[in-house]
Amino acid sequence: MRSKDFGVIPGLSKKYPKETSLELFRRMCAIRYFEQGVIESVQAKYIDYLVYLSSGQEAIAAAMSVALQGFMIFAQHRCHGTYLAFGGTPAKLRDELLGMDTGTSRGRAGSNCVQCHENEVAMFGHHGLIGENVPLGVGAALGSNKPVVCFFGDGAAEEDYVFAAMGFAVTHRLPVIFVCEDNNLSILTKVDIRRSWSITHVARALGMPAVDITDDPWTILETAGQFKNTLPAFINIYTCRANWHAGVGVDGPPEWDRLSMVREELEKMGLSSQSEKIEKDIIAEMEKLWDKKHLQKL
Repeated sequence: MRSKDFGVIPGLSKKYPKETSLELFRRMCAIRYFEQGVIESVQAKYIDYLVYLSSGQEAIAAAMSVALQGFMIFAQHRCHGTYLAFGGTPAKLRDELLGMDTGTSRGRAGSNCVQCHENEVAMFGHHGLIGENVPLGVGAALGSNKPVVCFFGDGAAEEDYVFAAMGFAVTHRLPVIFVCEDNNLSILTKVDIRRSWSITHVARALGMPAVDITDDPWTILETAGQFKNTLPAFINIYTCRANWHAGVGVDGPPEWDRLSMVREELEKMGLSSQSEKIEKDIIAEMEKLWDKKHLQKL
């Protein structure tokens, strides 16, 4: 079932305006090249603690941020991409990772608990327990009746309080979309070793629309657009992390690299010159943001 093409509708990318496709790519590039700066800063010891990287999983945050405007955001520990895609300021996230007072949480939260209340973005941090952001998000939807998106990983999907929160959302018909960023790994243990059941089947049994798809951004955009008016709902998205569970090392080549695949699709759509400029500009922006001479002065 798990593959780079699972659930992808051929030609779906052509359904959307070119501007939308290029914006998806821009947000994915912003995440990838911001985190390249993080990796280099860890290697240079400007950042001296474990970081949780979104690289490889960029398409989920990029597409959800386009589809779910105005939602309150409850992200998982691998949340740099969510913050950047939904409109967070890259310099504030850099400063948070460097432990500076100008960071998103005044340098006190670090990599896995990013908060954002700027540019009409409402992203809430959490305490770092696996999946504990899910009941917090459900509670926020109950108290405010505002739409919420909860992101969590396939490891967190196995926690009892995640199931309880999802069931509570169904019972009270709360406006929550649950998104599992399924990279098939809980640290290093694959899903089929950990369990014999499907979180998507559980979500359906609880009484909400639920689907498995892969991390093609147009497929995510299409699915989120269909589900956001029938909440609560659940989307399990197959994806691939590029780096270790915690840290900047790599275990080997990921099953697929969605950023490269999106770049190739844009080329087929005749958008190579535009996408090349976007990528070049993002690289320059992030290189300036993480300039070592500047970091040495901080």
